[in-house]
Amino acid sequence: MTTALQPPLPPQPVLRLRLAPHGGLPRAVDGAWWPRSYDLLVELPLLLAGLPREWGHVTSVTVNGAAWPVTAGRMFVSNQVVRLCRTLAASAPPTVVLLAPGRGRWDLLVVPPDTTEEVAEPLMAAAAGTPAGG
Repeated sequence: MTTALQPPLPPQPVLRLRLAPHGGLPRAVDGAWWPRSYDLLVELPLLLAGLPREWGHVTSVTVNGAAWPVTAGRMFVSNQVVRLCRTLAASAPPTVVLLAPGRGRWDLLVVPPDTTEEVAEPLMAAAAGTPAGG
């Protein structure tokens, strides 16, 4: 009898996220996120799974409607319902806004998926207030 080996599962993509250090001063953005696509149903669960635990459970996410295609108004992530909102203003910033009741609001700069690493890295570093490459 022969046993067929199952091919290994593909590795989970590395989350491209840089967060600003927690500090006392208000910031325009709390970091940067560089998704691999504009498929929010694929990208959002990866983002939410990679957030610090102290941020709590994010129940609402608002994205720039001009950048992200239309999607369902809710999705199920880690056994929780997350409400999805889209800003429709042409002048809306390229951010994703995460809300966790009783914990806070976090705004992340969204670096477009097709951005090269040479361009994305300095944008993410600046948004996080950290040196590029760090």
